[in-house]
Amino acid sequence: MIMRPGQQQLLLPANPVFIALSLVLALLVNMAGNMGLWGRAAWVPDLLAVLLVFWSVHQPQRVGIGIAFVFGLCMDVHQSSLLGQHALSYAVLSFLAIAMHRRLLWFSMPSQAMQVLPLFAVAHFIEFLLRMLGSGTFPGWSFMLAPVIEALLWPVMSVLLLAPQRMAPDPDKTRPL
Repeated sequence: MIMRPGQQQLLLPANPVFIALSLVLALLVNMAGNMGLWGRAAWVPDLLAVLLVFWSVHQPQRVGIGIAFVFGLCMDVHQSSLLGQHALSYAVLSFLAIAMHRRLLWFSMPSQAMQVLPLFAVAHFIEFLLRMLGSGTFPGWSFMLAPVIEALLWPVMSVLLLAPQRMAPDPDKTRPL
């Protein structure tokens, strides 16, 4: 396929099994991270939130507010936090991602990261507000690092998750694409 500079490659359709497996894997990584090395440190990025935004932007017909809500309930149960805290934040995050998905895809990867930073900040602010209302415990100022780290993870996750869609469906020597 001959492409002029600046054009984007056409992508294959996303495999629904790959989408589901990536979301479940992100949930498991979040759960393992909460139990493991860092515990529930406020600065640790939420990989599930990053993947929910990614798939809500790239596949809004498959990953939407309902799926985000269910994964949020799973995180609430796992962390034994206020039931609905993550669910509300993930649902709002997914709604905002779907609302801006057409506009976001026109930007370059660094610009996209800057555009999703406010989304992650809003989600963490919702969790912070609900935590303060529910228990009154302040997580410390390090919670402001998590949205920045998540925005920095955006280009990495985009490259990794779009790689299967960039592969040739049936490559051979005369038809590399």
